[in-house]
Amino acid sequence: MEAIRIGIVDDDQLIVELLQDYLNMQQDLKVVLAATSGQECLDNLQNISAEIDLLLVDLKMAQMNGIELIKHLRDRHPEIKIIVVSSHYQDSSLGFMLKNGTAAFIPKGIAPAVLLSILYEVHQKGFFFYKQQLEILREQISSRVSAPSCGFELLTDREIMVLKLIAQQKTAKEIAELLFITSRTVEGHKNNMFAKTGTKNIAGLVIYAIQNAIIDPSKLIL
Repeated sequence: MEAIRIGIVDDDQLIVELLQDYLNMQQDLKVVLAATSGQECLDNLQNISAEIDLLLVDLKMAQMNGIELIKHLRDRHPEIKIIVVSSHYQDSSLGFMLKNGTAAFIPKGIAPAVLLSILYEVHQKGFFFYKQQLEILREQISSRVSAPSCGFELLTDREIMVLKLIAQQKTAKEIAELLFITSRTVEGHKNNMFAKTGTKNIAGLVIYAIQNAIIDPSKLIL
C-alpha cells in the first residue's frame, strides 16, 4: 500500500519537528514537506517531486497566515486536501473555513491517535466533521438558506444521488458499485458538481448540500 503523503505548515518549529517524527513513525504515512511559513510551503511545493495528499496548516503565522495560504493553494494545488489545525479554533469560523477550501477544521491539543484517525478519514472520504460541528453548521447556515429547490435546479438527478452518497462518506469505488457505474464516472460527476456549485472540495459540496436542503445534516454518517 502506497504511503499517504503529508505536508506540515506551522510557524512553531518544535511542533513541526514533533509532528514530522510522529507521523513518519506510522508505516502508511510519509511527511514529504515541512515548512514554518506559508511562503516556505509554496516554495517547497514548486521544488519537490512528490505529490502531497494531505496538508496540515496552522492559522496564525507571520507574513502569510493560514487563510492566505489556503487561498493560494486553492488556486494552484486544488488536489491537496487541507486540514487546518489551530490553537485559534473558533466555532464561529467553521462554516467559513470549510467553504473556503479546507477538508477539516480542528483545534490543537487533540490526542495524537485522534489526529491519525482524522488524517485517514480525510484521505479516504475527503472531509471530516465532529458531530458537534454539524450542529454548529446547521445553526450557522439556517438563517441564510434560500428556497430548497435551488440546489436541485443546478444538479442532475444522478449528481444528487452521488452527492447524497458522498455525504454518507462513501468512497468513489463504493459509489460506483452502488450505482453500477465506473469510478471514473463518479469522479466526473464530482468535477461537474464542483463547477456548478463553485465549491473546491468534498467538504464544500457537503456544505452546499446542507445549505440547499439536499441533505439533512442530522442524517450524515460520522
